[in-house]
Amino acid sequence: MTTAAAGGPRTYQVRTYGCQMNVHDSERISGLLEQAGYVRAGGADDNPDVVVFNTCAVRENADNRLYGNLGHLRPVKDRHPGMQIAVGGCLAQKDRGDIVRKAPWVDVVFGTHNIGSLPVLLERARHNTAAEVEILEALDVFPSTLPTRRESTYAGWVSISVGCNNTCTFCIVPSLRGREKDRRPGDILSEVRALVDEGVLEVTLLGQNVNSYGVEFGDRYAFGKLLRACGEIDGLERVRFTSPHPKDFTDDVIAAMAETPNVCHSLHMPLQSGSDEVLRAMRRSYRSEKYLGIIEKVRAAMPDAAITTDIIVGFPGETEADFARTLDVVREARFSSAFTFQYSKRPGTPAATMDGQLPKQVVQERYERLIACVEEITWAENRKLVGETVEVLVAVGEGRKDERTGRMSGRARDGRLVHFATGSVEPGVIRPGDIVHTAITYAAPHHLNADGEPLSHRRTRAGDAAEAGRSPRTPGVLLGLPSVGAPAAVPAPTGGCAVAP
Repeated sequence: MTTAAAGGPRTYQVRTYGCQMNVHDSERISGLLEQAGYVRAGGADDNPDVVVFNTCAVRENADNRLYGNLGHLRPVKDRHPGMQIAVGGCLAQKDRGDIVRKAPWVDVVFGTHNIGSLPVLLERARHNTAAEVEILEALDVFPSTLPTRRESTYAGWVSISVGCNNTCTFCIVPSLRGREKDRRPGDILSEVRALVDEGVLEVTLLGQNVNSYGVEFGDRYAFGKLLRACGEIDGLERVRFTSPHPKDFTDDVIAAMAETPNVCHSLHMPLQSGSDEVLRAMRRSYRSEKYLGIIEKVRAAMPDAAITTDIIVGFPGETEADFARTLDVVREARFSSAFTFQYSKRPGTPAATMDGQLPKQVVQERYERLIACVEEITWAENRKLVGETVEVLVAVGEGRKDERTGRMSGRARDGRLVHFATGSVEPGVIRPGDIVHTAITYAAPHHLNADGEPLSHRRTRAGDAAEAGRSPRTPGVLLGLPSVGAPAAVPAPTGGCAVAP
């Protein structure tokens, strides 16, 4: 029996796939549903009244994963009349009505441009007992005008732009997210301040291409100015951003990173390939020399900077010499970590129809060599930190073995994952969102350990919120969307003009 059938409020669950943009969109979906009267289903509740899939279309198996999960839900829905299933995100934008054709038990399909319509579509589908499919071709409102239920008490995503003006041949995102739309700086800073007022210590500025921010209002230096403005917000301890594009990376951004104390010395900058020929085929408008030049400038300004990247192996036409050049750039760049991908053919992208599609076994073999090269370098870079003191923002869910090892986990200022011992500190005293200083005792390719006594511990408002079980919420504007249940009474006018019935 569903909660709603038992007379309580309708419950919801959001299942998220894909990038940080999708994770943040899911926070907005949760905020919308809660403002419309839904409540989040408890962890043990496997029969929520509404299940929302927020999908990704970047990887080759995205379709199979979605339809497999929808298939598993069909008998659950059959046993629970009134349950609704909604599908949104990039795959919904791409497949549109095909989702309902392939899975007719789905109630709502909505796209990347109309997240705010979800509560209305759910109500309409319930009233009409028919599926509702609404896919807009352009953004109706900037997502940040929508209410948000934040998942973290200490770190928050803040969108500065949506969409992308680039035309990378492997990427389907521009066709699904649309052209770049920039928020006004004042709106961004207001959201950052609202998060800090809730106790959040760290914000990550989000965009498909953050350092092209300002293109819409004609200021090519807008992103560097935005970083500096974040540095003037009291109580904001860490600022990160993702992802920049090398073609738009300018010296003023490096200066802003180096000169603004709360901007972290960490940079995630996708390389994709070290071969100029492959970069040209990818339509990435930079070459390896420019990429390495940016890294050289960043390290000259911030010697402690940790630089991470994305790399694709097996792009159509990639030769062994092309792949060897990628390994050369990896060795020269000395990344602290890398997200590595085997090329995945996506229908609708130019690369999907290119000549020179590589056999799976060739791609797999190169991928394994790339992983070995990356891990050799990241391990060597991490070993340089043994004996160093790091500041750790204590996190939730970063250490899968923490209960067994008696450690806690968090991120250093440079973004590295640190598992640290709590020593003689009583359990529960150090909370997620608190700040700990500790000395690194061991390095692995993907994390650092600190097994001595913490050198210091600072309790924070974010830690207080975590201990109290509070989640930050930013209100946004509900745009007149209906709530679930009876509407609230309209108060009598207290002055001005009353509208006659």
